[in-house]
Formats: sequence, C-alpha cells, structure tokens
Amino acid sequence: MLAGRRRRGSEPIHRAPSALLVRRGSERLLFDCAEGTQRQMLRSTVGLVELREVFLTHYHADHYLGLPGMLKTFALRGREIDLTVYGPPGLVDLFAALKRIFGKLTYRLRLQELEAGDVLERDGYTLATFAPAHGVSAIGYSFLEAPRPGRFDVETADALGVEPPSRGLLQRGESVELADGRVVTPDAVLGPPRPGRKLVLAGDTAPSPIVLEAAREAQVLVHEATFLDEERDRARETAHSTALEAAELARDAEVSLLALTHLSNRYFGPEVAREARTIFPDTVVPKDFDVIDVPFPERGSPELVKGGARHRRDDVPEPEREEAVP
Repeated sequence: MLAGRRRRGSEPIHRAPSALLVRRGSERLLFDCAEGTQRQMLRSTVGLVELREVFLTHYHADHYLGLPGMLKTFALRGREIDLTVYGPPGLVDLFAALKRIFGKLTYRLRLQELEAGDVLERDGYTLATFAPAHGVSAIGYSFLEAPRPGRFDVETADALGVEPPSRGLLQRGESVELADGRVVTPDAVLGPPRPGRKLVLAGDTAPSPIVLEAAREAQVLVHEATFLDEERDRARETAHSTALEAAELARDAEVSLLALTHLSNRYFGPEVAREARTIFPDTVVPKDFDVIDVPFPERGSPELVKGGARHRRDDVPEPEREEAVP
C-alpha cells in the first residue's frame, strides 16, 4: 500500500508525504514514516496496526517526521511488543534528539543501523540494502522472496505409486521410500523451482547504476520522480530524478511495473505518468490509499488497485489475499 507519495510542502490533506506499507501474509513492514502517516493509516482499511518494524531510507524530515507521534501513540495504547527501527548510519544520533519529543515508551524500541550491502534474513524472504545516489546517508531496500518448489506432477506421482500422505514430504524437499523399497526424490515429481516476488524501494535518488542493478527484473520498482524532464538541471542539483530518468532505469532493469512516488507539489500526477510512459509504458503514479497487488510471477503481472486501501464507511472489508503486497 502506498500511504503517501508527495514531497513535504503545502500538500492538501488527501496527499501525504512519503510512507509505504508492504503487506505479506500477516506481516506489515513500513518504509519511511512522514508527517501524516499515522493519520492516513487510521483512515485506511489497514488501521494503525501494531507494527513490528519500520525501515527508514534517510533522514530528511519528509521521510521520518511522523515517527515520533506514532511511537507515542503506541505507548498511549499501552503497547508492550518490541518495535525495531532500521536505517542508515545516523539513526542512533537521530533518535537521541527525537527522544525529547516522544519521551518514555511502554515497550522496547530497538535501533539498528544498516550499511549498503547488509542483508536481513527472514522466513521466506530477504531484505537487502543498497546505496542510492542522494548525497546523504541513505539506503534503498530490495525485498526478495526465496524460490518456491516447482509444481507437483500428480500424474507422475500416481504412476510411481506415491500415496497422498507422502506427497507433502516431496513438496517440502524430502525423499520418500515406497512400500517396495524404491526411493522417490523430489525432483522426480516436482517441476523447476518457481521464483518468488521481488520489490525494490529506491528511496530518494538521482539516476544510479547501483539502483539499476538492485532493481533488475523486479516485479515492482518504487522510484522517485520529483521533477519532469524540463527540470532535469534542478534534479541534478538536488540529487533527485525526473520521471523520464526513472522510466529509463526501469526499462534497462527490465522491471514489470514502475511506481513513481515523491512528486513535487507542482505536479498533479497525470503529467508525470505521461512523461514516463513515453519510455516505459508499464508506469503508474499511485495516490494515497492505492494498492499494488503483486501476484507470484506465474500468476500474472502486478496491478494497481485505485483506492484499494481507502476506508469507506459503508463498505464491508474483503478477505485479504496472502499475495497482496504493497
């Protein structure tokens, strides 16, 4: 879910600054937490969930200013579950200053500084960091799921005489011994491994070969487009990107979908999408509460669901699909 997509400035209430929530099964991972993030989460179908982890890309105010208030809200609700905040070097110093704002908490707050190239191993996926080109201490994040077992060949299993109770073992990568002493290995009944999903969050960055390599063959690349190409010189001065530059990077990285965020408040969105699509047609410019559904690669392409996380008073929430992320 894209909770916010604007740079900080004179945003109206329906356009919040940078924050993005990744949903994978029961997990909720928040990337950046700009001013207004807590409010927008409360207005969404997600609600202000008990986040376990928050990941910051850098320490410009439009990417973390909503965090002190959120931490305090959790404490006022009597939260007891630990919360971990990750970010590039400088995180500990930042929170030494912020502590005067949010004060004493009812839960343990862990801080973990990450360098470019660090990898966080998780159950079924990894989060790898890389260095965007923003002129300050900053990291981007690459979310990559582990390959999944290939499709189970029922006909082959029947022909080999594998009974149904043993098939789950084969799908988990274990060999099974049949009643006649034959041993059936997983590769005899499973197709080629199926790739997991890949999502890359570049953060604020000028065009960068490092970002390009990190984004290669991602299902979704979330990349900034602070300016249009007519402001390319301004983008260079501020270590940001234009929509055209982001599209060129997406094309060269062979991503499936490009999601442009961090727009200057001088733009409305459609003109940014039009410019990018001249280079990379599979480009979207999400608004607050939009969702990007990322199915497994063999099930189709990522899809923008407009207003997919917007809370509607008369709506009955639909059951959540496990594969829905951002």
